[in-house]
Amino acid sequence: MTFYELFLEPLGYGFMVRALAATVIAAAVCAVLSCWLVLIGWSLMGDAVSHAVLPGVVLAHVVGAPFALGAVVFGFLAVALIGLVRDTSRIKEDAAIGIVFTTLFALGLVLISVTPSQTDLNHIVFGNLLGVDRGDLAQIAVLGAVALVLLLLKRRDFTLYAFDPVHAHAIGLNPRLLGAALLGLLALTCVVALQVVGVVLVVAMLIIPGSTAYLLTDRFGRMLVIAPAVSVGAAVVGLYLSYHLDTASGGMVVLVQGAVFLLVYLFAPRHGVLGRRLVAARARAEASGG
Repeated sequence: MTFYELFLEPLGYGFMVRALAATVIAAAVCAVLSCWLVLIGWSLMGDAVSHAVLPGVVLAHVVGAPFALGAVVFGFLAVALIGLVRDTSRIKEDAAIGIVFTTLFALGLVLISVTPSQTDLNHIVFGNLLGVDRGDLAQIAVLGAVALVLLLLKRRDFTLYAFDPVHAHAIGLNPRLLGAALLGLLALTCVVALQVVGVVLVVAMLIIPGSTAYLLTDRFGRMLVIAPAVSVGAAVVGLYLSYHLDTASGGMVVLVQGAVFLLVYLFAPRHGVLGRRLVAARARAEASGG
């Protein structure tokens, strides 16, 4: 297979160009947010919110409102319900999260099944990357830009909140407000990624890049560079593989990200399972040789 057939031929199709642009935007935004989700320990919360936005997106489609509005409303509703169940019963937080997000996700599936629409709403669940049109791409670009700009503008406050909420409060910041802002950006980012991988796999794009970067560096500033670089690279490779192998695009994007994480998990110099042993063995060999 020639270079042209491998890399340039797919770009001769408009749907591939739009899919590539949407994938890069979604991968970058999700990866930046994933750094804070991993640092705070909100992986399960990210899973909950990403699934809980489904009924909001469907209802927004029904009334003709922006998808982002429905997603943000139901994202905050999910968090409120989780807190309510946790604080007013013997149910612990992890169980409350499981109950709320599966119930809201099921509500979304029911709404899809009974909602008359000229468009196939199943793409919200499973993604429809190759079906991205110019309108979808514009929405992804605008929402992605808003989320990314807000994350970068408030990165110091969010980082302080992630490391030490008590200190953040002591210097005049509002930890509760910062947490709510992150949850709102999480819901917004879910809308960005819905078209790419669907609700089912959004959580992978929100967790894998940050986890990969976390194994490669101990500095948060570097995480914010490594995570989107790895995520975008894996997303582009996954899209090209899906084209040449005729597989599901969203699934292949996430699969490549998972493969990259596995390699880093095994061979990262300082925090990889095998990497640590190789470094230790090399150090012992140098010590004994010296």
